[in-house]
Amino acid sequence: MCSFWKDSTQVSGVPTREHPDCSSTSVFFISTMEMEQEKMNLSKELNPDSASYNCSACHGDETWSYNHPIRGRAKSRSLSASPALGSTKEFRRTRSLHGPCPVTTFGPKACVLQNPQTIMHIQDPASQRLTWNKSPKSVLVIKKIRDASLLQPFKELCIYLMEENNMIVYVEKKVLEDPAIVGDENFGPVKKKFCTFREDYDDISNQIDFIICLGGDGTLLYASSLFQGSVPPVMAFHLGSLGFLTPFNFENFQSQVNQVIEGNAAVILRSRLKVRVVKEPRDKKTAIHNGLSENGLDTEGGKQAMQYQVLNEVVIDRGPSSYLSNVDVYLDGHLITTVQGDGVIVSTPTGSTAYAAAAGASMVHPNVPAIMVTPICPHSLSFRPIVVPAGVELKIMLSPEARNTAWVSFDGRKRQEIRHGDSISITTSCYPLPSICVCDPVSDWFESLAQCLHWNVRKKQAHFPEDEEDQDEEDS
Repeated sequence: MCSFWKDSTQVSGVPTREHPDCSSTSVFFISTMEMEQEKMNLSKELNPDSASYNCSACHGDETWSYNHPIRGRAKSRSLSASPALGSTKEFRRTRSLHGPCPVTTFGPKACVLQNPQTIMHIQDPASQRLTWNKSPKSVLVIKKIRDASLLQPFKELCIYLMEENNMIVYVEKKVLEDPAIVGDENFGPVKKKFCTFREDYDDISNQIDFIICLGGDGTLLYASSLFQGSVPPVMAFHLGSLGFLTPFNFENFQSQVNQVIEGNAAVILRSRLKVRVVKEPRDKKTAIHNGLSENGLDTEGGKQAMQYQVLNEVVIDRGPSSYLSNVDVYLDGHLITTVQGDGVIVSTPTGSTAYAAAAGASMVHPNVPAIMVTPICPHSLSFRPIVVPAGVELKIMLSPEARNTAWVSFDGRKRQEIRHGDSISITTSCYPLPSICVCDPVSDWFESLAQCLHWNVRKKQAHFPEDEEDQDEEDS
C-alpha cells in the first residue's frame, strides 16, 4: 500500500501550487488563437494606444496589456466597472468575489474557461466550463463511512479508475479498515495500490487533480473541509439519503467519469465562507481545533486564532443552556443588530437550502454572490432573514449582557464554545468549490429543488369544462 508520508509526492508528480488567484502552470492563453484575437480586437475598441493596466488583486505588482501575451502566471481578474467617458487609459480592476474571469485554476490542473467580451462582466452560469491544463492523473475517492451499500460501488469505481484509466487513487485510511474490504481477497491487489491519508494529519491539497464523492450531501461537505485552500473539481454521485448536492447517478458512472476526464464539463462554483475565530487565552493547555491556524497564536495579546473554510453555514446557537442566546452582529465594523433567540445562521447560497431554509430563509442560487443571515427562533416577530453582499465582513460576539456562552459549528463540525471576549469574523472566501454538473448550473439546481425538496409541488387546479366556459361567455 502506498503511504502518503513516503510516496504520495513522488507518485503523483504534481507540482506545488501557489495562490490560485495569481498562479497557473501555463502561459496566459485561452487555449485557442481566436481568444487572443478577440482580446486584441477588444484592445483596439478600448484604446488604440496599447495602454497597460495594473491588477489591484495582485497589489499592483504586475502590469499587463491587452495586445501582448502574458508570460508566466495567469491572473484571475474581473472588470468591476467600465472606463469613464473621455478616459480609457486606466480603469479600476478588481478580483471577482465569486465568478472567475477570465481564468481561474482549481487544484493543480483544472480551470474554468470563459470568454470575456464586455467591460462590465456579469457572470453567466452557463459560461462556466471545466477544462484541464493537463490530463488528470490523481483522484480522491470519498466514501460514506459505515454504509455497507456503498462497498460494491466503491470497489467498482476504484477498479475502473486504476485499471481502465491508469489513475492514482487516494482514499482515507479509515475507509480501508472496513471489515468487508479487509476480508475481500479479490479486492486485495487493488487495495495495495491505494495512496492513503489521514484527516487532520496529512495534507493532500497539492496532490489531487479531482474528487469523486460516493454518498450523500455530507460527503461533499467533508471534501470541502479537507481543502482549506484551492479545491479540485468535485464529481458527486447520489448514493445517500437526500442528494441535493450530488447530481450524478451511479448506474452509468463509466461514461460520466470519462466525460469529466476528457474535459468540457459544466461546473457550478459554490462560494465558501472564510471564518476566523479569535479566542481569549484562558487555559495554557487549550486544544487547537483542526483548521487553517495562523501560526497557532495571534500576536495581538497572545490570542488564539483559527481559520476555517465553510461550504454550507456557520451556526451560532445557545448550546445546552436554557437561556436565550444574546450575540451582537457587526457588518464592516458597524453594529447592525443583537440576536436574541436560539441563535443565528450565516450561510452561503449553497447553504441556503440547508439549515437556513428550515429556519425560514429564501433559497438562493449558488451563482448569486451573497451571504445569508438567518435568525433561529428569534424573540422578535419583526426579525426577518436578510441577504448581504458577498465580500462584506460579518463579526459576531457575545453581547456584554449575555447570561450564558454560545456555541459555534462549521458545516456541522468542529463545534466549540464562544465566551465573552471571543469573536467570529466571516467573509466570502476566494476559494470556491467547483462542483461538476450533470447538465448545467441552472437545470441541476431546479431539478434538485423539485426532486429533493418537492418545491412548489401541489395538485393542479381542475379547469372548467368547455360547455361551461361557452355558457359563461354567452352570459357575459
